Amino acid sequence: MKSTLKRSAHAVSLTTGRLTVGGRMLPSFLIIGAQRCGTTSLYRALSRHPLILKPVLHKGVHYFDMAYEKGLSWYQAHFPRKAAARRLERRHGHQAQAFESSPYYLFHPLAPARIAWDLPGAKLIVLVRDPVERAYSAYAHELARGFETEPSFERALELEEERLAGEAHRLRASPNSASHSHRHHAYVTRGRYAEQLARLELLVGRDQMLVLDSGRFFRDPHPVYDRAVDFLGLPRIDDPVFERHNARPRAADMPESVRRRLSEHFAPWDALLTPWLGAEPSWHSGVREADLR
Repeated sequence: MKSTLKRSAHAVSLTTGRLTVGGRMLPSFLIIGAQRCGTTSLYRALSRHPLILKPVLHKGVHYFDMAYEKGLSWYQAHFPRKAAARRLERRHGHQAQAFESSPYYLFHPLAPARIAWDLPGAKLIVLVRDPVERAYSAYAHELARGFETEPSFERALELEEERLAGEAHRLRASPNSASHSHRHHAYVTRGRYAEQLARLELLVGRDQMLVLDSGRFFRDPHPVYDRAVDFLGLPRIDDPVFERHNARPRAADMPESVRRRLSEHFAPWDALLTPWLGAEPSWHSGVREADLR
């Protein structure tokens, strides 16, 4: 009953948004990934900034990956009214900004080009974490949600290449299609961050991208948050509140043999992240992180 009422309320809100789309904002920045890298926690922290406006309904609209055929007006209907932004601007003397957070945007083969086309000039924030931990965290997350059926992480890793074979090509060839495995079973492939960042850079330029280290964000959030606010050209107003969201307990530790194998696989990809982060990735410091989101 509660879920039915929630869906009905969302439908009414979206209908209202589409009727008033001309008076609504488009986002000036996006958090685009990576999955299981702290995107929800950063989203919550930034959404408390007095000049940052979040979507009306959901943290992530998933327009550029899963709903692009619905059109830009449908997307714009998800954001606050421009009048609300003007009130904030009069109060604080600075331009307000709208945003959303959809972690599949970074990995989807068509999303970056769509963002570059529809939101030229939009700034993009990417969070990265230890890709070994990210892979295991993603597996536990998908298993708990029922999108993964393999009870063994090692078996899921063995199946990944087969599951993803040709899926990115199929998504490009059929732009309105979806791929369950590409979205839910890319445990290793999503952790090759530098590959995805390079593709994004070609489309939007490095000046419009900010790459943040999730390990540093959770250990000492203020400097990382300040980098994000500076990147967005916003003033610091009020003291931000930092909380960890969507951490998921694990039934068992990752087998050490699997950890070593994945660490070796990701080592060359991690080395390419240093220019993006301005420092060596935090997970190379020898401190093993807790499960993050």
